[in-house]
Amino acid sequence: MTISFRPASSDDISAILEIENKTNKMPWTEAQFISSMEVGHFSVVLHEESNIQGFAIYSPIVPESHLLNIAIHPTYQGRGLGDKLLQQVILQNKTMGVQVISLEVRVSNLTAIKLYEKRGFLKDAIRPNYYSGPLKEDALLMSIKI
Repeated sequence: MTISFRPASSDDISAILEIENKTNKMPWTEAQFISSMEVGHFSVVLHEESNIQGFAIYSPIVPESHLLNIAIHPTYQGRGLGDKLLQQVILQNKTMGVQVISLEVRVSNLTAIKLYEKRGFLKDAIRPNYYSGPLKEDALLMSIKI
């Protein structure tokens, strides 16, 4: 399998929405993805040929960056693609001169937390009731110096 990375475009929104809806308890809407592109957030899709398997969106304001959203389609999870995508995000940020990347993750998302820790992210704090929905959930704040 040969995977590649490229910036996301508006043509990718339907594939990104499908991944988002299958992986996120409180998924972003199409309008939120469009707005994210319009305000200039950076994005990357992981794909094999024309098949988008994952995406990430981040907001660099050098020397810091905030990872806003990252997901791999459930069909392709468990193959190390999330790690490859996260490494790509770190590389892109480092190339821009970013020194610190931060993120929030649901405290229940142990798979993601393990991935972030594997790449060197540290646990910084808990943000109570950060995630809305029927059952509010705390966010774990994490960051990495690159």
